[in-house]
Amino acid sequence: MRLRVAAGGPAALKVLAAAGAAAAPVRLVWGGPIERPLAPLSPPWAPALELDSGTVLFSPNAICQFFFLARGEEPTDLTNQWLEWEATELQPAASAALYAQLVHGRKGLEAVEALGKLLAHIEQNLSRRGTAYLAGDTKSVADVVVWGTLFPVLQDETSLPSELQVLRTWFQSMTLSEACRKAADSVLMPKALLEFKSYLQKQPPPCLAMERITSNEPEPSLQEEEGSEPALTEEEITAAVDAWAHGAAALPKPWQPQKPVLPVEGMRNVLITSALPYVNNVPHLGNIIGCVLSADTFARYCRLRNWNTLYVCGTDEYGTATETKAVEEGLTPQEICNKYNAIHADIYRWFDISFDYFGRTTTPYQTTIAQDIFQRLLARGFLLQDTVEQLQCEDCQRFLADRFVEGTCPFCSYEEARGDQCDKCGKLINAVELKNPQCKLCRGVPVVKPTQHLFLDLPKLEEQLEPWLEQSWATGDWTANARYITRSWIRDGLKPRCITRDLKWGTPVPLDGFRDKVFYVWFDAPIGYLSITANYTDQWERWWKNPQQVELYNFMAKDNVPFHSVIFPCSLLGADDNYTLVNHLIATEYLNYEDGKFSKSRGVGVFGDMAKDTGIPADIWRFYLLYLRPEGQDSAFSWSDLMLKNNSELLNNLGNFINRAGMFVCKFFGGTVPDMVLTPDDKRLLARVTLELHQYHQLLEKVRIRDALRCILSISRHGNQYIQVNEPWKRIKGDEKDRQRAGTVTGVAVNMASMLAVMLQPYMPSVSLAIQGQLCIPPDCFVLSHNFTCTLPPGHRVGTVSPLFQKLEHDQIEALRKRFGGGQAKQTPPASEPPPAPVTLTAPGDPQLIQELTEEVAKQGNHVRQLKANKAEKAQVDTEVAKLLELKKQLALAEGKSPEVPVPKGKRKK
Repeated sequence: MRLRVAAGGPAALKVLAAAGAAAAPVRLVWGGPIERPLAPLSPPWAPALELDSGTVLFSPNAICQFFFLARGEEPTDLTNQWLEWEATELQPAASAALYAQLVHGRKGLEAVEALGKLLAHIEQNLSRRGTAYLAGDTKSVADVVVWGTLFPVLQDETSLPSELQVLRTWFQSMTLSEACRKAADSVLMPKALLEFKSYLQKQPPPCLAMERITSNEPEPSLQEEEGSEPALTEEEITAAVDAWAHGAAALPKPWQPQKPVLPVEGMRNVLITSALPYVNNVPHLGNIIGCVLSADTFARYCRLRNWNTLYVCGTDEYGTATETKAVEEGLTPQEICNKYNAIHADIYRWFDISFDYFGRTTTPYQTTIAQDIFQRLLARGFLLQDTVEQLQCEDCQRFLADRFVEGTCPFCSYEEARGDQCDKCGKLINAVELKNPQCKLCRGVPVVKPTQHLFLDLPKLEEQLEPWLEQSWATGDWTANARYITRSWIRDGLKPRCITRDLKWGTPVPLDGFRDKVFYVWFDAPIGYLSITANYTDQWERWWKNPQQVELYNFMAKDNVPFHSVIFPCSLLGADDNYTLVNHLIATEYLNYEDGKFSKSRGVGVFGDMAKDTGIPADIWRFYLLYLRPEGQDSAFSWSDLMLKNNSELLNNLGNFINRAGMFVCKFFGGTVPDMVLTPDDKRLLARVTLELHQYHQLLEKVRIRDALRCILSISRHGNQYIQVNEPWKRIKGDEKDRQRAGTVTGVAVNMASMLAVMLQPYMPSVSLAIQGQLCIPPDCFVLSHNFTCTLPPGHRVGTVSPLFQKLEHDQIEALRKRFGGGQAKQTPPASEPPPAPVTLTAPGDPQLIQELTEEVAKQGNHVRQLKANKAEKAQVDTEVAKLLELKKQLALAEGKSPEVPVPKGKRKK
């Protein structure tokens, strides 16, 4: 192999480091950035690898992957995700930062400004996973590629923000490795960098809008991009004025479907589901935004568009999770289901989730439909019988279902993997593959024994699945993570999937020899969408066996994707009964809480049943969760940010504008909308508002819920600016011309407020209703069109106008932060106090708390090992070891064990 690299070219760095790390047998050919490359389509400074076959690789990342593959290291899903993130997010920003350094002469933190949120993303992932490297405890191609992109910008480590300690440790570890150090010494030589700088100076600056980096902030709206406004054409202005003049008469009449809602020929029929929440727990804010709130927002938008819409959901009540919770609480599984179904329903009612029907899976319809699909699969030869090795707890005298087992993941060595899936690497697991398995009920060690089970023959169904996927991807809107996760499943090759379990609580298997078993929850649970609809209407098949007329949207968090994109579609394709399959699969990333994860057992984070006790209205919660909806990457709830967004975006921007517009009508014009004489400036405003309205529709039609919210806030900013520039409170005191101008500005502003009330309804339904009441907006105007029309004409009377939002105070927020921050912080008692009483042995505690503490111990242990590997200061190591010992003590207490006092290590006396 011949590897051509240009000294000074940053892409050469990762390639040489990968060659060294993988011990690749390559012949180096050094060249300058102006020489002709081996690959004609690559930039003149890019590396190229010429294989012995004559094939040329000229993508730096592909070259790096080739080296590691040649060494026999297959990339994991996590590795591939990092490589995709590096190529699409990190690389453009790093190029911009390097250009700023070399061409503009920027230094330190100023130069890496474009990387801020991306560095925080790496820090967050390393901290959360508790591993030494990006994809696990060993170095992978992802580490080399990400390091190679960062090093040219961050080689002066003072550029790294001081608070990113975990990232700094990882970066130093990579930099000190032999392969990376040699690559840096070879590539980044002063003379070569001067040549590269000269090359860069002849190129245009990298096209990167710094504020567009993926973050908690939504995409900038049309008018915020680069701080400038797009030019308006005369055609756009004329069209906007014409639409305005047509008034409310031009709006479509709001569609009122009959009950129950059924598909209507000739209409757009939209069927919406959100992933069925497990009945055995209380949903936290991340669960709520990931499924039901996102789906609700889109369902409300669909109804405002006059699309015939049905939105169903319900609690997933069968399976091991329910049995586990029943054991914990000393109730029967049915009692647990009844209790938590009511809790879920109350929470979603408070959050104003507009289900057409919220049901549950423990119904006769669930049994009938699931067994029918099973019989059809059996008759068509898509089920297999096999003897499988399964874990049996001899103490509990039962075969252990997946969720009753936990142990070490065989793929990534995560120590708290479940028996069906690893929450860390995302891979599906057979329980017998776990290392060091434990029974979750008694903490005993299970033994492997044979048992008969039924399998869905996914390899046989693959020939039907793949063409359907291609068609669905081509015509539907699948989020990028949904496509990626599905592709990775297909790429790795489908395997038969077990669909039965040795449980009592579930849908019974209607086949001799298996009647003592139930269906596995992930075969059974998605069928709940159908059975819940059947409990809503006995004409359920008009929705679920009608792909010609129905569009199906599935909303979920990313961990549910493979079950909705592979397993459930395969079941329906194999059943061959004209089922409606998903057209649009909408998956979010994860929402974290402040700097960590939600934890009910430790009191960390806000859960659904707690939100209403905060004194903050449901619509404020809806707004903030949708504002930071994790669409591109994980995002984090922050109390400070909640206060900021409420006080700035809602109180000072949106609420201020709507209140002023309504108050001017009341105060200056006796509560009646005045006559309006539009000036050229007014007409341009109409056109700009219309552009934002078009953008709002484009984004929501693609289910980009978070970004569409920014359009609403942008329109209200335009309104505030319009009022400030024209000062109607001054003009009303002037001559006739000034009074007329005050009337026009007030009339246009209150009509903008009327349109905002409709646009806001999917996000903040109660606030929308309040605006409708205050401005007396006619019900027939509560429909979304693509035009900004005059819905409140001269002579329209408004009602009593009052503020929509209240300020959140710092003390209030700090009290809530403390209340929901958990009890991890332990205060050291004063020296004068007596020593604590001896620890007594207690019964084992909450399994969830045990799991979380075990995870914390593993994370802290990795941190200590990393510090020792990097030869950190002894004082720092001792501090972190003390934290580790305290965590181990807490874990021992939670498990009902006596915490052992560690014996100091030292040399034995001979």
